[in-house]
Amino acid sequence: MLTEALTAVAAGGGMAVVQAAGSDTWAWFRTRCARLVGRGDGAREAEALDRLDRTAAVLAAAEEGERERVRAVHAVLWQGEFASLLESLGEEERELLVGQLGALAKDFGSGSAGGAVTGNTFHGPVAVQTGDHNRQENNFGSGG
Repeated sequence: MLTEALTAVAAGGGMAVVQAAGSDTWAWFRTRCARLVGRGDGAREAEALDRLDRTAAVLAAAEEGERERVRAVHAVLWQGEFASLLESLGEEERELLVGQLGALAKDFGSGSAGGAVTGNTFHGPVAVQTGDHNRQENNFGSGG
């Protein structure tokens, strides 16, 4: 049985899957996630890619009134996938996976789309900044 902390990491991974699905960063995310799940096994990685693509397809096909329920179901399914993986590993490899899942969740979970800006329409000058701990100075208009 997983500790609360490991369960939280698995849940963050599950949320990252549903947050990234359909975003501009999906191709990058799915590859990164499949490698994480595959753990160096090409067949397991290919299977993970297939499951990730099925998740993305189901989420994309969900009707407006069902979308949040479908997202929640798939987040829990992926949480289970990550929890099973964590349980199957030895302590050292588990610690490595916890770090990788944490990074995945940080990059894509909790309402984030991995720094992607999607579903927006911009009319006129726009500045977009994503990420943590960065600095940006913007000057619009004439220098006068």
